[in-house]
Amino acid sequence: MTYLKICGIRRMEDVAFLNETPPAFAGFICSRPFWRYVPPETFRALVLALRGEIGRVGVFVDPALEDIAPYAPYLDVIQLHGDEDAAFLTAVRATFPDCQIWKAARVQTAADIARADALGADKLVLDSFSAKSVGGTGEVAPWDIIVQNRPRTPFLLAGGISPENVRQAIREVAPWGVDASSSLETDRCKDGAKISAMVEAVRSLP
Repeated sequence: MTYLKICGIRRMEDVAFLNETPPAFAGFICSRPFWRYVPPETFRALVLALRGEIGRVGVFVDPALEDIAPYAPYLDVIQLHGDEDAAFLTAVRATFPDCQIWKAARVQTAADIARADALGADKLVLDSFSAKSVGGTGEVAPWDIIVQNRPRTPFLLAGGISPENVRQAIREVAPWGVDASSSLETDRCKDGAKISAMVEAVRSLP
């Protein structure tokens, strides 16, 4: 079984789409200045409307602990998507012990995977590298590098995962989970038909 995370949830309409065809996880961008950023008060309303079995993932980029604090009581997972080091992961774990910690790596080389693997996260998110943004670009990650340098830590494959290529991604890379965002949008808004297609594609595989 491969777990599906749909990231970039920011509207009540997005929550309605997820409640209809629930993925394993819903991701919320909790750091500025990214355009999918969800402030704490909006985040709380969205999370409280989400089906209980869907895991809540807050995505943070180089945060301070106080940046995480307003979100943490409503989260199952704190995903760190910046240049956070092992000491910061330790501090996050001590401060928010009820949350798992996932660490993202923007993969260009085997060394990028190895560095992330050494940090002690519960899961990794192996994403594509882009000079334009830390994530959500729709660019496909280097699957070959990941396959040849698999981390010990279970990982989600991100970066350009779409309903059209997700089956191939799962077969070739065999991740613990897959993480999709921009491929499930039309005109910068989550698209219910694309979300349904993604959920069905993932569920169709053993």
